[in-house]
Parts: sequence; structure tokens; C-alpha cells
Amino acid sequence: MSAFHVVFPLYPGVTHLDFTGPHQVLSRLPRAKVHVASMGGADIEAEGLVFTRLEDLRSVQDCDLICVPGGLGTTDAMLDEAFVAEIRRLAGRATYVTSVCTGSLLLAAAGLLAGRRAATHWAWRELLKPFGAVVDEARVVRCGNVITGGGVTAGIDLALTVAAEVAGREVAESIQLGIEYAPAPPFDSGRPDTAPEAVLDRVLERMGPLAKGRMAAAEQAAARLQSA
Repeated sequence: MSAFHVVFPLYPGVTHLDFTGPHQVLSRLPRAKVHVASMGGADIEAEGLVFTRLEDLRSVQDCDLICVPGGLGTTDAMLDEAFVAEIRRLAGRATYVTSVCTGSLLLAAAGLLAGRRAATHWAWRELLKPFGAVVDEARVVRCGNVITGGGVTAGIDLALTVAAEVAGREVAESIQLGIEYAPAPPFDSGRPDTAPEAVLDRVLERMGPLAKGRMAAAEQAAARLQSA
């Protein structure tokens, strides 16, 4: 049987757990061949970790599944036409088109979410709207062959959902057991509606400087799609 090809396209400023979480799950699928790639195969720094010996994204001919991670670098990546074009090319040939966190903004910038329900990190849901996407607050959202996840840790949930689709529930549950994914967080503050007000205010304050530039980038990327 042929391999099941999975591609993670990386870019400067990616959040490493956005892709290492689902990578851990999807690499355990039967017949899985996972490609971690960047433009030109360049090394990628992700919050202090450097990922090296990457494939050149442009040399990846096709895949069965593309998983686009998010991160602080999403703002610049949305406006990188060459990078977005590679996502669009691979997604057009993939059976499954997926993203984690603000990776959905890159799918949107590639013109893949217009009219579709999609998830992203709670702080950036409004940025999906200029692209014509329908915001869904669920942790994992499926709309056709597009499956999007919420912020960061939702990548594991997304990957297990995909694993069940690809290889069956028993395989997915076996992977879940193998990695002992049994969340029992010490605090109930993982969503804005459950976090204490002071905690939410602190996080929003930290994200504030990023918000204006990121919205401007989303609007510019959306306008570029409309004029194409």
C-alpha cells in the first residue's frame, strides 16, 4: 500500500506546539510519511527552538494531508505570496486540509475558507471574517474536507480526529492511549469564558500590540484575494 503523506509547512515565528502536537499523533498513523518543510528548506526558529534539515516546501509535489500551524509569525506569513501559494497548491491536491490555531488565517489567505465554518485561536476569530469564513467557536471544526482547530493544544484533538477518519477509531484511540492524552488541567482557565477576569485582562493586554498589525495584514490579504 502507498504511503500516507502529511505536510507541515513552517515559517518564521511559528508556534512549535501547533505542529509538534499533531506531528506526534499523525506520525503514528499506519503508512504515515511526514514532511516538515519550509521555503527553500531554511531553518525555522520557533520560540527559542530551531528546526533544521527541513524539506523545501516547493519540492513537495503533493500530499494526502496538509496541516498548517499558527504562531506570531502568521501576520507576516499571510502577506508572503510565495508561501501562501504553496499552501494553496498543496491543499488543492490534498484529501484533508487542516490547520491549528491561526494557521486557519493562512488557509483563509490562500482562498480556502470562503463560505466555510472554521476555528482559530479565541483571540483572533474576528480576523477570519474579512476572508468570508464563518467563525465557529468549537475546538475542532469540520467543513467538507477542511478541518480546523482552535488554539495551540487543540492541535492534538484535531490530529486524533483526523486519525480516526483516516485509520479508524481504534487506531486513533490506540494513539491517544500511547501518548497518554488524558487532559486534566490544573486550572479551568483555558477559554476566555472560564478564565478569571484578571487573567483574561492580562492576556488581552499582552496581545494588544499585535492586534492592530495582524488585523491590517488580514484585511490586506483578503483584499488581495478579491482583486486576484
